[in-house]
Amino acid sequence: MTTQTMNKRKAWLGALRLRTLPLALACIMLGGFLAAADGALNWAVVILCVVTAVFLQILSNLANDYGDSVHGADHGEREGPQRAVQSGVITAQEMKRAMGLFAGLSAVSGLALVVVAFGLGALPLVLLFLLLGAASIWAAVNYTAGKNPYGYAGLGDLFVLVFFGLVGV
Repeated sequence: MTTQTMNKRKAWLGALRLRTLPLALACIMLGGFLAAADGALNWAVVILCVVTAVFLQILSNLANDYGDSVHGADHGEREGPQRAVQSGVITAQEMKRAMGLFAGLSAVSGLALVVVAFGLGALPLVLLFLLLGAASIWAAVNYTAGKNPYGYAGLGDLFVLVFFGLVGV
């Protein structure tokens, strides 16, 4: 394995920010505990919730790496670890492809979650949760990426409350 390949793998692992994944799991665990206390625990739903939340968290992490680089927030004066796109080890185009992959994985696992949880008979609930899923993907990407990133407008904490609190549970 070449040094360049090792550096690229290390950059991708850094971009995934695996240390943030427990945040994605915390709200799912709370929802699972509440369902268990109510006698309504469905392990297939819990597992699909975990998978979807992890995909969304990774999407958010990749979009943050991309968005901060594109918008100039990641620069030489920045404290903390060097980011993947900022370092040049991963190109902006490669990061956008990875973001597309995780957006797609989030959508597929979210759709599976909605079908397993509600079936297709409860159309209003299905539509509501599909809208929440689309909003979750939008929020994951637009924290620092996109034309008007809400993270730079001081709205990040509000979105964390909504998506890791209300929506996640």
